[in-house]
This record gives sequence, structure tokens and C-alpha cells, in this order.
Amino acid sequence: MQADADMRKKAEDALRKSAAYGEDFDLDEYSAGATDVRYEEKLTDLTAQDKRTLLNVGFTPGEENRSGSLIMIDNAIAHTSLHDKDGVELMSLRDAMKVHSWVRDYMWKLVKPDTDKYTAKSYLQDANGYFIRARAGKKSKMPIQTCLLIGSKQVSQTVHNIIIVEEGAELEVITGCSTKHGVEKGLHLGISEIYVKKGATLSFTMIHNWADQIGVRPRTVVHVEEGGKYINNYVTLKPVRSIQTYPTVLLEGKGAFTRLNTIAIAHPGSELDLGSRVIFNAEDTSAELISRTITTGGMSIARGEMIGNANGAKGHLECHGLVLSDKGTQRAIPILEANVQNIELSHEAAVGRIAREQIEYLMARGLSEEDAIGMIVRGFLDVGIQGIPDELRADIEETIAKIGENAI
Repeated sequence: MQADADMRKKAEDALRKSAAYGEDFDLDEYSAGATDVRYEEKLTDLTAQDKRTLLNVGFTPGEENRSGSLIMIDNAIAHTSLHDKDGVELMSLRDAMKVHSWVRDYMWKLVKPDTDKYTAKSYLQDANGYFIRARAGKKSKMPIQTCLLIGSKQVSQTVHNIIIVEEGAELEVITGCSTKHGVEKGLHLGISEIYVKKGATLSFTMIHNWADQIGVRPRTVVHVEEGGKYINNYVTLKPVRSIQTYPTVLLEGKGAFTRLNTIAIAHPGSELDLGSRVIFNAEDTSAELISRTITTGGMSIARGEMIGNANGAKGHLECHGLVLSDKGTQRAIPILEANVQNIELSHEAAVGRIAREQIEYLMARGLSEEDAIGMIVRGFLDVGIQGIPDELRADIEETIAKIGENAI
């Protein structure tokens, strides 16, 4: 078809198009991820090291309290299982295209292939990924869990995910992204197109736990219809070379709502350019963007943008950052744009150190300085994320404890 040929030509041209923000990675430095990795029939057969890697991004190999699981290693699906077949579909995107011809109508409609070199690379490689569909009116009792792993050294992982939550359905997804043990350098390019239909609800939690020299470039757009709700939690607490993400939520139906929570730590050598954008295109829509970032020596940029195009829209943007090292940098960039009269958009941004009086107050009540800082950091990062396994919570606690030790 001519349209496909034209789009391919645009994508080929976009391979030279740098992203607006973040480090400009040379795609030629990375080979394509493998498409023939070993398929695991049973998650219980995974090695102890692989199970630990999964647990550290919220993925439970035993599938306790999970309705389905999918693992992608490099550019291949390595496991799929589903227990709630009545309410949810879970499979690779390529399999979904074979089962449902209409899936193509949802592909590359929200994210344009020629957005930048990273989207172009994923399009031209016909990236695979996961397809999740919550059937109309069904309310899944337990989350779907997915994990995207880079399993080989110095490869680019290209991923294309589609989630559809049909009218009146409710779904929770926990997705983790990480690297296999021994893999230090790589590039993750993740395209996600998410559709929340009329009166539907999607809770989507993404947990990143990468290696020191990994570049991460997610590209996500969410379309929310009338009365729909989209709740997003994004967590990255471990060292990584560079993450640049700026997901966009389109509130397209009356009364649609979104809340996006971000918690992140920029370690020495890390550059985190994190943000989120909401576009209010329908009346009486609302949004909350909450960002909590800490630098212990790296660069942390918190972007937040709200564009109001419809009457009755209400939005609040909150960016708070802690600086726990003289070598670290915090930058908050809030943007509010109102294009109609009847609209309420507000923002609150603050960056700085922990107040000494807070530490001394807790120390006066018997805490050590290290424990006092840890308690403050723990409270600062708490945005009420649900469904995190105990093993991941323990890993988060260990990270916070180390921050307390190093901040003294």
C-alpha cells in the first residue's frame, strides 16, 4: 500500500532525527537484539539469578496474586501464561495480529513512527512486544505482570506494546524493565500505545532497574475516553546511564481523569530526564502530575506539562526534588498552557536539600542521623503505589538505607 510505503520512507528519514531531549545515542553502536531466545514454559524453571532479577522489578516468578505473565528477552517473547482467560487477553503483539485483524487499526496511531530516531528504529524493525486486552465490562481481580529484559551485551531492544481496556473494564498492569546479570551496556526502545475506553480504568505501574550503561528511551501515548481513568506509577531507583521519557495522556472524553506518579533517584553518572504531559481535549476532564526525585550526584530533570483545550478542565502539577550531594543537579520544568477561559491549571515546584531542623527533630526522638535521613527520604518518595511485592519493597528499603548512609 502507498500509505505504508510513505510511512516507511518517513521512518527511514527519521533515523537521523535526534530526540528533543536527552543524550543522543548512536544507533549503529548497538546490534539488534536476538529474536530466537529460549522459551520458558515454566517460570519455576528459571535460574535463581533470573528470579531475583524479576523480583527486583515487581515480577513474581511464582505468579502469586497475578492473573497472567509475559517475559520478553531482547527482541523475543520468552514466556506467556494467562489464568484469567475470561476477562483478559495476553499475548505477543505479532500473535495478536494473527488472532484479530483489527489490531492493526491500533498500531502506530498514537505514537508516530517518525517522531525521532528511536521510534523510527522500532518501526523499521517491526518491533514485537505485548498485547493486553481487557474485555468490556470485565474487572480483573489481579494484575497482569510483564517484564522486558535485555539479555545480551550491547544490543538494542525494540519493543512495541498495545493495551486496550474496553468499555467499563478495569485492569491493573505491573511491568518491569531490567537487564540480565552481566549485561552492562545496551539500549532499550519501548513504544507503548494505550487505549482506555468509555468508563474504563487502567492502573499501570512501570518499574525500571537497569545496569550502569543502559540507555532507555520509552515512547508512550495514552488515549482516554469519556469517564475513563488512567493511573500511572513510574519508579526508577537504581543507577542507569540515561533515561529520557515524556509520556503523553490525551483526555478525549468528558469527565476523563489521569494521575501520573513519578519517583526517581539520580545516582552519580546517571542522567534522568523524566516528565509527563496531559492534553485536555474534552470538557470536565482532570489530571494530577506528581513527581518526587532525588539526586545523590547525578542529573535529574523533572518536566511536567498541561495543555488545556476544553472548558471545565482542572489540573495540578507538583514537582519536588531533593539534592543530597553537591555534585548532583535538580531541575524542575513545569509548563501550563490554557487555550480556553473556563479552566483551572496549577503547579507547585520545589528543589533543595533536606532541612536540618527535620533531621535534628527526629534525632531528638532517638533516631540516628542515618535513620532520620532514611525516614525523611522514605516519606518523600511515598506516593501510595500499590501491589509491589515484598522482595521489591525490601530492595527499595535497602536503596533508601544506603542513601541515608551516604548523605551524612
